[in-house]
Amino acid sequence: MARLFGTDGVRGVAGRDLTAELAMDLSVAAAHVLGDAGAFAATGRRPVAVVGRDPRASGEFLEAAVVAGLAASGVDVLRLGVLPTPAVAHLTAALGADLGVMLSASHNPAPDNGIKFLARGGFKLSDVVEDEIERRLGEEWSFPVGSGVGRVRDAYGEADRYISHVLTTMSAALDGLNIVVDCAHGAAHMVAPEALVRAGARVEAIGARPDGLNINAGYGSTHLDKLQQVVISRGADLGVAYDGDADRCLAVDHTGSIIDGDHIMAILAAAMHGEGLLAKDTVVATVMSNLGFKLAMRDAGITVVETAVGDRYVLERMKSDGFNLGGEQSGHVIMLDHATTGDGLLTSLHLLGVMAKSGVPLKELAAVMTPLPQILINVKDVDKGKSSVPELVAAVAEAEAELGETGRVLIRPSGTEPMIRVMVEAASEEHATQVAGRLADVVRTACV
Repeated sequence: MARLFGTDGVRGVAGRDLTAELAMDLSVAAAHVLGDAGAFAATGRRPVAVVGRDPRASGEFLEAAVVAGLAASGVDVLRLGVLPTPAVAHLTAALGADLGVMLSASHNPAPDNGIKFLARGGFKLSDVVEDEIERRLGEEWSFPVGSGVGRVRDAYGEADRYISHVLTTMSAALDGLNIVVDCAHGAAHMVAPEALVRAGARVEAIGARPDGLNINAGYGSTHLDKLQQVVISRGADLGVAYDGDADRCLAVDHTGSIIDGDHIMAILAAAMHGEGLLAKDTVVATVMSNLGFKLAMRDAGITVVETAVGDRYVLERMKSDGFNLGGEQSGHVIMLDHATTGDGLLTSLHLLGVMAKSGVPLKELAAVMTPLPQILINVKDVDKGKSSVPELVAAVAEAEAELGETGRVLIRPSGTEPMIRVMVEAASEEHATQVAGRLADVVRTACV
């Protein structure tokens, strides 16, 4: 039976895969696993949960189901309204809540939605805890009655607590910077423009009119065309783009060139390293980060530690080894001194802060790294369990010898589909394409 929890909570088409019944059952199980439901009777203290969502229309009925499940289990609930995932994570910690819930499907289209649970302190759950919640779905519970039921109240004003927090992490005002911010018609449509203005920037917001159905539609970090056009037409210094729940950030410079997560991490790592703020002179990245990023960090005297793909694995390594900066090429950047998860707004503020302090345009800052051409081929309808068969291992070894130190190969089975991903980096796009094509052919014949 397939695992219900994916790499970032439980996701699916709302109303079909992710139903109100499932949302309520998950919240009841989570209340017992994370909130120690029943503590009110034992200690006189009722558990507390905070619940936030992005603007998807389905978030309205899913929020109602989650809140009902939590309150019925004896958990007091604070409804935060529409806020980014990192804001919910911050408020879980700042308000002393026992658990947090975020309803979002991130960069996915509007019909999808998802449920992410956060533990005390605002951290994402480990696989072990998620498995425990899933195991206890449908368990027979004894629900409280009378004074034992949870109480529900709105806490929409707590958005300002989050904005104030991210602003206190900055060491430079953004006076004079002219920026365009793309909110993806998502969860950051109010807090991001306000925070950037309060930081001193001149701001034009696009993708900031959610109607419940237009989230990520042609806007946001997965659709940068509109942002590029507006930055160039307005003569702005740069543009920043978030995804639907604003836990990631990408940027474009004044010429419209895309600045991805690797570039952003390189800029922040170099700046923090120069100020003595980069813990252990190390940045944590996934195996998908460009080799150019790793070479740039090596030249800057910064160590790169690699993890599996997924910001949760980056965070786990950062917490276990005491690192304070990490992230993914996709724009999930974790600044552990200030946040418990990837935070698009926080990332953009610190990126802008480097620009403001240095007086250097983003295009020049991004030149700290030169990305190598990267070719990714998704080979579908194969047996992903055969990604280590001898024929493929031999072909990879031959390719790696051919590429030498100026390239690399990564073979990765998909976590959710019958597919093997072939990624090749090389000094030229032509060479990378040739090598990736040969390896993809081997996968097609050897992994069936």
